[in-house]
Amino acid sequence: MDKHHTSTSQANIVIVDDMPDNLRLLMGILTERGYRIRPVSKALRALAMIQSELPDLILLDIKMPDMSGYEVCKQLKADERTRDIPVIFLSALNEVFDKVKAFSLGGVDYVTKPFVVEEVLARVQTHLTLKRAKEALENQNALLEAKVRERTQELALTQEATIQALASLAETRDNETGGHIRRTQNYVKVLAQQLKSHKKFRDFLDKRTIELLYKSAPLHDIGKVGIPDRILLKPGKLTDEEFEEMKKHTHYGRDAILKAEENFQSTSFLYFAREIASTHHEKWDGCGYLQGLKGQEIPISGRIMALADVYDALISKRVYKPPLPHTKAVAIITEGKGTHFDPDIVDAFLELKQDFRRIALIYADHEEERKALGK
Repeated sequence: MDKHHTSTSQANIVIVDDMPDNLRLLMGILTERGYRIRPVSKALRALAMIQSELPDLILLDIKMPDMSGYEVCKQLKADERTRDIPVIFLSALNEVFDKVKAFSLGGVDYVTKPFVVEEVLARVQTHLTLKRAKEALENQNALLEAKVRERTQELALTQEATIQALASLAETRDNETGGHIRRTQNYVKVLAQQLKSHKKFRDFLDKRTIELLYKSAPLHDIGKVGIPDRILLKPGKLTDEEFEEMKKHTHYGRDAILKAEENFQSTSFLYFAREIASTHHEKWDGCGYLQGLKGQEIPISGRIMALADVYDALISKRVYKPPLPHTKAVAIITEGKGTHFDPDIVDAFLELKQDFRRIALIYADHEEERKALGK
């Protein structure tokens, strides 16, 4: 929108009136007050003049030979460039109907002829002041909106950096992690996008939630920082006792994120990270750990992460096992439908299995994994 300077000494006013005496009188009294006046006696010419240089205010007669002031105002208000210019009608028409029509078309005021000079001056001054105040408010709002956008962007970058820093901390402790974080993060995103149109998930999986799940997924194993090296870095199979200790990483992760959330007054951006860290080893049939949640008791975020995590564990090389072929991993996931995994999420996975394979290839850690993914 074009902005205009509306100080009382520099305001640009267009006067539209087919009566020369009225034009001269109005020009005289307004010019004396320091206004810059552009008089015009024809409606069509006035429209062209207004478009060539937008005025701060228009004084508009109603009865003119080529086009009525009503039609002029109607055209001005239909144009985005001119719709906010205040229009004061000046007319000998003094019926209530005429005034109501003028205001309904967007006029800000109505002065009847013969007019009183002081009244015209007062109304011009009032509407120019109001216009200036409106523009100042719009400018202030624009500045505030820009600052809010900037602050929001900074906050989003800070949140993302926080998550990446925490995820990197977990990665430095676990030499098997590698591309696991990036793969599972992308599995979660494509699964969530596939499920968002499902009647059971669409109310939960809106655009913002999917983005938060994507950003939060790297923290699913943050609790491993609390697992002793002798267990976390053990090159072979864990004993029953060691596995019980390893299971605790879900609680360690939940408690660590919960502690971080205490510094936030509103709903924390770490909420989904906490859910995922705590529940991604729960199973649909209730046989998971550590809480033994079952079915719908498991948060959706945890259910999605569970499948993403297991698929990646299957196709990844570990010191104690080779990577499984993609087709074998798909078969194992399918076998876990209704026991390990939410059946609806397995169905979504089967629709996306080639997307999972593509993501795994992009972020594969070893050539051996790439070869297995081709099988």
